[in-house]
Amino acid sequence: MLAIAIMNISSAIFKCSAPDLESCPDESLPEFAFIGRSNVGKSSLLNMLAGKDGLAHVSPTPGFTKLINIFTMNKTWRLVDLPGYGFAHVAREDSARFNQAVNDYLQQRKNLVCVFALIDSGLSPQKIDLEFVEWLTSHSIPYALVFTKTDRSKPEQVQANIAAFSDCISKWFQQLPEILTCSATTGQGRGELLAVIEKSIPAAPDEPAESPQELPPDATSVPEETPAPGWTVRAGTTKAERNPVKHRKIARPW
Repeated sequence: MLAIAIMNISSAIFKCSAPDLESCPDESLPEFAFIGRSNVGKSSLLNMLAGKDGLAHVSPTPGFTKLINIFTMNKTWRLVDLPGYGFAHVAREDSARFNQAVNDYLQQRKNLVCVFALIDSGLSPQKIDLEFVEWLTSHSIPYALVFTKTDRSKPEQVQANIAAFSDCISKWFQQLPEILTCSATTGQGRGELLAVIEKSIPAAPDEPAESPQELPPDATSVPEETPAPGWTVRAGTTKAERNPVKHRKIARPW
């Protein structure tokens, strides 16, 4: 069953590091992308989510991720580690190149199912986070908010910061996007994040298994990646068709 494949990750394999959209692998598998301000704890979160230390490199230097890093999970879906935004110590031309690659991926990747926008739960609303979320909203890109590092602040402070952020963005919606919390240190929130991924992928159709004689004679091995049951990429699908939020064009702020 697909639920087992999502909630119990038995295989997390590095697929590739892509400098741009054209270098990304085929669109046969659903993808879930993670992005946030530099030093938000993205790499630690991805390792916690996959249950595999070292899957995503955790660096003491903010902004270490400069490529679109793609990992195949259980051979049926992909986890995508996007470069962080707001890192001021890279050359301006490098920053522009990284941001353009992220921009292209977010707007044009047809098999992108959901973006998890990571926010530091220990901070009051930051201008750059609000601008990025507004950009996602204006381009009708499906996303959920994930407040990280919940173990580092008192629960009441975390809730106050989430409430303040929600209040800042509430004018953009009739209904707020999904909001989750997590800690890579304690593992809190892992099940909730995986549950969002699980419900975002179509359930497997009830079909009888093929008998051995129906398989090709040379089918002796399982391919590295197997399309998720029920998953197809619709040609010409736009993010506006996936998200009911009013489509407003604004400049990319990060």
